[in-house]
Amino acid sequence: MTRTLKLIAPIAVLSALAVPSFAQDAAIDINGDGMYSYPELQAVMPEMSEDDFTVLDTSGDGLLDADEIAVATEAGLLPA
Repeated sequence: MTRTLKLIAPIAVLSALAVPSFAQDAAIDINGDGMYSYPELQAVMPEMSEDDFTVLDTSGDGLLDADEIAVATEAGLLPA
């Protein structure tokens, strides 16, 4: 193995591990911040109420982060 390849291989592995296992849907995450806001979700899921969103937003910060999105997706509450 060349020296360059020996240096690049660990970086590639670490980069792959750093990517979250759940990728947000670009059709929902319009601003690309990695989180879903209520207006972003309501645009693709008009039936979602603010109360429904509040239940999913377990941190209460007004945004669904990757963990909250994953839990809601696994529960069938958000599109996969």
